[in-house]
Amino acid sequence: MSEITVLFFATLKDRVGAKKIQLELPVGTTVAGLKVLLVEHYPGLEGALGSALTAINREYATDEEILPAGAEVALFPPVSGGVETGPSFFAITADELNLDKLLASITLPSTGAACIFSGMVRAVTARGEPHKTKYLEYEAYQTMAEAKLRQVAEEIREKWPSVEGIAIVQRIGRLNPGTPTVTIACSAAHRDTGVFEAARYGIDRLKEIVPIWKKEVGSEGEAWVEGKYIPASGE
Repeated sequence: MSEITVLFFATLKDRVGAKKIQLELPVGTTVAGLKVLLVEHYPGLEGALGSALTAINREYATDEEILPAGAEVALFPPVSGGVETGPSFFAITADELNLDKLLASITLPSTGAACIFSGMVRAVTARGEPHKTKYLEYEAYQTMAEAKLRQVAEEIREKWPSVEGIAIVQRIGRLNPGTPTVTIACSAAHRDTGVFEAARYGIDRLKEIVPIWKKEVGSEGEAWVEGKYIPASGE
């Protein structure tokens, strides 16, 4: 037998009623076997694990992979390579975003342009039936999320070598309408070096592979917002 730690996020955390549990499993148990066992112990998970993503020790994993002894296994719904060659800043934080400080962290003497994307909490959401939002509650698998932010930056540098600095910061916790939730900033010597495209790629990629979720809370109730992208093993 081997002991593992299982972490739950977003809707799965709500179904289990806990963020973390310890389990003893037979040696050689796969991710699929773990899911079967979890449904037996937590019937509320039935029907929810088919689309759930899995990470073993902060790397995406498939159902066929064997769980190593002492593994940290995270289960969560779909989320909303390279070498660093310039200044970078990555953070998952509950603190208010400071745009000036963020920009200063990726500015070099050679920097002549920067493109900044900032997402915000909408007061009215048009998805489905238009509805008002009182606030959003953001949650992250923080250690893995920070590693994946770094991966997003590495992918940007591979695609746009002229980009000098990259900063990606995601807020978590309760955020009211009008509040910035995420900021991605890319700097370069000139505006025509790919900084616009790089910042756009950064937010799109963050929505695919960084384990962050949001719960919408409105006058008609609350609901977790889940994505559809399924990362490949090791992505």
